[in-house]
Amino acid sequence: MSKVKLRIDIVCAVPQSLDSFISTSIVGRAQKSGQVEIVVHNLHDYASDKYKHIDDTPYGGGAGMIIMCEPVFACIDRLKSEREYDEIIYLTPDGIPLKQHVCNELSTLRNIILLAGHYKGIDQRIRDLLITREISVGDYVLTGGELAAAVLTDAVVRLIPGVVGDAESVLDDSFMEGMLDSPHYTKPVLFRGLSVPDVLVGGNHALIKKWRTEQSELKTKERRPDLLDNIETGE
Repeated sequence: MSKVKLRIDIVCAVPQSLDSFISTSIVGRAQKSGQVEIVVHNLHDYASDKYKHIDDTPYGGGAGMIIMCEPVFACIDRLKSEREYDEIIYLTPDGIPLKQHVCNELSTLRNIILLAGHYKGIDQRIRDLLITREISVGDYVLTGGELAAAVLTDAVVRLIPGVVGDAESVLDDSFMEGMLDSPHYTKPVLFRGLSVPDVLVGGNHALIKKWRTEQSELKTKERRPDLLDNIETGE
């Protein structure tokens, strides 16, 4: 078994929601091969009262419940006593948007903690004292951060060398070069009146590469012109 290249600790309120995700598909295979280790921690195990409460009402009033400091600090303090972490990331709608370059960076690290929010949010002191980076997977609100943690984990794990069998397919994905991916086709050549573009079956790799670049640029200009602006400004 190969040496673990990345360990991800996911701290959350509903760990069972991640059971299938971490044990199947590419993420599951990466764990079985020993390239990645993903450990899920139940915040309720670190609650200080006999009812395993991890949340309470917000000071100042208002709807919703807030995850308390004590269980989060108890869990993360224990993890930090066992190893050094490169990043402690909080998944939150008001974080920095998740971009491909962030996934690329995180895939090169050794140890990461992902804190999944739940209920109305978490006590601000957790963010002030523990969190090193805050990331959002989109401009919308989820019931819990477990799904966001799964999205980030999947996006990072697949970039680790050896996890995806065809490494070239990862390098050609959308956003890897700052643009959207070009169209793809497979057999049959003709299906319901639509044909595969001649250039893709012609065997000229230079022309194929040129066509894919052109198609990528056209799709990006049509759907995400902001990405082209980012390339021009170097963002």
